[in-house]
Amino acid sequence: MTTAAPAPSGRDLPHPVREGIRLEGVLHALSDPMRLQVVRELAATGDELSCSHFVLPVTKSTTTHHFRVLRESGVIRQVYRGTAKMNGLRRDDLDDLFPGLLDSVLSAAARQADRLGGVTAVD
Repeated sequence: MTTAAPAPSGRDLPHPVREGIRLEGVLHALSDPMRLQVVRELAATGDELSCSHFVLPVTKSTTTHHFRVLRESGVIRQVYRGTAKMNGLRRDDLDDLFPGLLDSVLSAAARQADRLGGVTAVD
């Protein structure tokens, strides 16, 4: 995976450059119910959300792992704003590389939640 070089501050996290985002990595990241729930929330807000916004029924270390998988696959971008780690969906990159993929996955996830009576990954 090709990643952008971290900035000298040491607080910038490595992300794949657009050309380094691979379909199989994105699909792997979206295949986990916890990670899909994070992506659904980011897509619904259309803005950055802090890690503490997400309440997942897993340990803090597992939550950290899920965010790392999403970041390293190119699905989200994480940046520090003060002491908060903010997460934003890389929608433009994903839509340019894989037209319709993200919308299809989000639509399918919403239909599944409706079919299962509103049950989501964190319910």
